[in-house]
Amino acid sequence: MQMIHFRFMDLDIWKDSIMISNELYDIADNLEESKKFRWVEQLRGASLSISNNIAEGSGSYSNKDFANFLNIARRSVFEVVNILIVINRRTYINDEILNNYLSQLDALSRKISNFRKSILKNKY
Repeated sequence: MQMIHFRFMDLDIWKDSIMISNELYDIADNLEESKKFRWVEQLRGASLSISNNIAEGSGSYSNKDFANFLNIARRSVFEVVNILIVINRRTYINDEILNNYLSQLDALSRKISNFRKSILKNKY
C-alpha cells in the first residue's frame, strides 16, 4: 500500500529536521537512562517542534501564514541549540558531539530562513 503524500514531505528543510530530530531522540534516550527527565522532555519537544511547525505551516492558505510557522520552527532550532549547550556543560555530551549538532542546526536554520524569504517573495 502506498503512503499518502503531503506537500511538506518534499521540503528539504522538513527532511533535514526529521533526520536531526531522530538523532536528538537518541541523546534524549541516553538522558532518560540517567533520569534527566526534564531535559529529555525539553529536547524532544523542541526538536519535534521544528518539523511540526514546518509541516503545520505548509498547510497554510497564505505564504505569510506559512512564513510565520517557519519563524517558529527556526526559533525551535535555537531552543535545541541552547539545550545542547547546557547538556554539554553538564558533560552529558562531549564537545565533538555538540559541535556536530551545532553545525547541522546552523545549516538548518539558514535553510529555513532562506526558504522563508523565498516564499514571502514568490508563491510556494
